[in-house]
Amino acid sequence: MIRFIDEHKDQFGVEPICRVLRPAVQGFLTSRGYRAAKTRTPSARALRDDLLVPEVARLHAENYGVYGRRKMHALMRRQGWEIGRDQTERLMRLAGVRGVKKSKRVFTTKSDPKTAMPKDLVKRNFRAPGPRRLWVADITYVATWSGFAYVAFVTDVFSRRIVGWNVASTLKAEILPLQALDMAAWDAGGDLAGLIHHADHGSNYHSMVYTDRVVELGAKPSTGTVGDSYDNALAEAINNLYKTELIRQRGPWRTVEQVELATLEYVWWWNHQRLHGELGMRTPEEVEAEYYADLAAAPVASVGQRN
Repeated sequence: MIRFIDEHKDQFGVEPICRVLRPAVQGFLTSRGYRAAKTRTPSARALRDDLLVPEVARLHAENYGVYGRRKMHALMRRQGWEIGRDQTERLMRLAGVRGVKKSKRVFTTKSDPKTAMPKDLVKRNFRAPGPRRLWVADITYVATWSGFAYVAFVTDVFSRRIVGWNVASTLKAEILPLQALDMAAWDAGGDLAGLIHHADHGSNYHSMVYTDRVVELGAKPSTGTVGDSYDNALAEAINNLYKTELIRQRGPWRTVEQVELATLEYVWWWNHQRLHGELGMRTPEEVEAEYYADLAAAPVASVGQRN
């Protein structure tokens, strides 16, 4: 109420505003109450709000403006603020920010019924004991003023890290998904022995050039049942988040190159900065770093026990 009066008193005056709105708005201030509130010493809560509201707005903007109460609360705690979840929600309202909601997914996978499909080695169990054990891959698209931009992602199930990606103006297997796979393979050192590569029934992923490359790298190809999006649910969820957090927030998009640059920045944020609820509000980078630190510490602990 005080803020409303402050914003309009130069145009209408304090007393006319209070006289008009007091009968219409239950509990509205009198002009005397307004002046008393303006001269009163700010409370500790008000002073803390003045400090935290800009911080909430800044951190929310730095994370693509997509965090809701749960992730903003975790982020504020990581920044060193002793703050509750309800207080975070109140500060977000004061800052005028809120999380984004996922939209319904439109499935566009086109399979070739004549192509022999690999067996389903995952069976909807999207869990892995460590990095480079299970990757999921999928394609989505972005409408631009110059045509469609097609985006391929390869994601490590253990850490949710996007290990390979590509943006192109074509769906051709040797251009779009194959380059994303090669990026992921390069990041893994070129040896994918024992890794399961899971994709949907899109003809891109079951073309000869793609499946031959998967086998050449030492990985085992896997796919789910026909027409069942749940059999590649994790990859579908990542596509959905990408469209929700980046594409619909920052559009409209003019060119494929603009989408490519924005996707580069988004993937970096996803891997190094975004908090993932499935990872206990940690980043993929933190999860993998912790895994390898524990792995390195295990032999040391074994030696100490023998001694």
